Amino acid sequence: MKFFSELKDLLVIDIETVALSPSYDELPEVMQQFWWRKVAHTLDKETVQDAYNRRANLLAEFGKVIVIGIGYFHRIDENDFGLRIKALANHDEKALLADFAGLISHKFAKYNRLVAHNGKEFDYPYLCRRMKINGIKIPPILQQLSQRKPWDNPHIDTMEMWRFGDKRNFTSLRLLAELFAIQPCKDMNIEGSQVHQVYYGEENGLERISAYCRCDVRMTAELYLKFRELPAVKPENIIEIA
Repeated sequence: MKFFSELKDLLVIDIETVALSPSYDELPEVMQQFWWRKVAHTLDKETVQDAYNRRANLLAEFGKVIVIGIGYFHRIDENDFGLRIKALANHDEKALLADFAGLISHKFAKYNRLVAHNGKEFDYPYLCRRMKINGIKIPPILQQLSQRKPWDNPHIDTMEMWRFGDKRNFTSLRLLAELFAIQPCKDMNIEGSQVHQVYYGEENGLERISAYCRCDVRMTAELYLKFRELPAVKPENIIEIA
């Protein structure tokens, strides 16, 4: 199982984000003004409230992290390997980011490369920005992002792997999973665009979003194996850690 050397230092991640408040009207007045300036030139038939519900979670200035999924490959024996997945979830973003930073700085300190879908444009910079805002020290594995040129970024993006140099292409993780016959999530009734609504509108929203995030980590990990033409991890060797 010589190929495992390529997997042993990879940490697969995915984040779920929501807007800072349930609605635009509940933002502090000064933040409402900043949001209006941000979206005014793009509004057509969409109201400022609709734009907030749909897009605020995508911007680190107006959103927050509520779930961080982490996955890593591990060797079972000389001929087999597995994937372990855990999701950190918290309504308190500062506590969540501190837990994540501590975890990857200590328990996962030997892992030096991250893998995420659209990670270079979303997950990695979003985490760094929200850590800065919350006064959390950015862990070493992410600190290097501001110290390197874009082409020297050591982290992996499955979106970038699929683009083959085409910067205009955006393909969702779910679509690629379908194309590459990767097992879909059990709960297919939630998408990234619905996380805001589920979080603020359902009593058990955070629990449901955590399960969704763990599924995204699994699919990202399996997609990476497909792209690298490596053996698939057996379904029975994929373990979700509570």
